[in-house]
Amino acid sequence: MKEIIFAATRSDTIIAELKRRILENGAVLPGGVLRVDSFLNQQIDMKLMRDIGAAFAARFHLFHPDIVLTIESSGIVPAGQAALALEVPLVICKKQASRITQAELYETNVQSFTKGTSYELSVSKAFLMPGARVLFIDDFLAMGEAALGACRLIEQAGASLAGIGIVIEKTFQPGRSKLDSLGRPIFSLARISSMSEAGITWAE
Repeated sequence: MKEIIFAATRSDTIIAELKRRILENGAVLPGGVLRVDSFLNQQIDMKLMRDIGAAFAARFHLFHPDIVLTIESSGIVPAGQAALALEVPLVICKKQASRITQAELYETNVQSFTKGTSYELSVSKAFLMPGARVLFIDDFLAMGEAALGACRLIEQAGASLAGIGIVIEKTFQPGRSKLDSLGRPIFSLARISSMSEAGITWAE
């Protein structure tokens, strides 16, 4: 709890450091893609992820989540750090087909606009229980389809959504407006209102 309270006092500093890393180490690619594989998606800066997880924990601990839920694979580390700070289990939704029988899974179809494909998102019924308070955390919010898919799995399980935490949000895409309809708190650390090869503009 001391760590969570400490992180609450440092949230502005954590957000500023994340923005600095995006500007210094990120790259804007054609098609509205932000590459942050040097510290978030492939090579992982664990100190930064620890701080990010603590910031999420500080924001959401009063909602008393029982589970932190994320989607493989890039959301696993920040979500895991939040789960560690909150002292609750981390549960991972899978994008790949499972050998487990369908009777043991909650499943939903998700459209990936980035890849122009769809996939089956699933999670084991053994780990997403009825009545659980679930905090969903992911690395990016853009179109919002993956997050909505995770929320459908939460609903199928008879669990409740405690809140949504996002590391990087693209506010110029419609994901936020889709998630606002759920009526649950959303906290994004770095919010980008526009980006191009010429630079990034932060949302207020």
